[in-house]
Amino acid sequence: MWHTALVRFIRRRIVLGIIFTVSLVYCIVSFVGKVDFLDNDDSIPVKRTQPFIWRTLQQHNITNDKDISCRNSVQGKVLIVDDRGYVCPRHDILRSGCCNDNLSTINQYSCETCKVNDCCAIYEYCISCCLHPDKKDMLENVLGQASEQNNVLFASVTDHFELCLAKCRTNSQSVQHENSYKDPKAKHCYGETAPSTNNLDSEE
Repeated sequence: MWHTALVRFIRRRIVLGIIFTVSLVYCIVSFVGKVDFLDNDDSIPVKRTQPFIWRTLQQHNITNDKDISCRNSVQGKVLIVDDRGYVCPRHDILRSGCCNDNLSTINQYSCETCKVNDCCAIYEYCISCCLHPDKKDMLENVLGQASEQNNVLFASVTDHFELCLAKCRTNSQSVQHENSYKDPKAKHCYGETAPSTNNLDSEE
């Protein structure tokens, strides 16, 4: 009787040992595979899934089309910029989402508060200035650099307006340390390079 019980006990131990060993091997293999994936993540190219759309000169010149609708920057408490490059007070936004460009106080492609280093104090003016047709060549370089750096954010934008929205947001290029900016007065940048701390005083 005791012999049978001993055999059962040993068999149970063997089964449990096999289960434990298999589980341990599986965990080790899974962990090693995950580490290899993370190590190789930087080498995976980020590809654009949709063609990038630039506004044509004809679209830039259309201002009084009654059927036109606009996207805009939405979140501004005081100012709003639409996808045509017009900046206006929030109360001058039409139902179409466009700034009321019939008002003499509404400006298109305004670079107010922006410096020569392509950095601006106010987010909406950064976008407006960035949308100017003359900035296309520079922004094409920005997109090229983003592709080389596998930048997922810039690979996901589909047109000129989305690019300027993303570029003008406060980003790591304008940050000097964890909680400080290279230029606190102009932290919204749309250019190719980050503002240098060496020439900020000379630009003021």
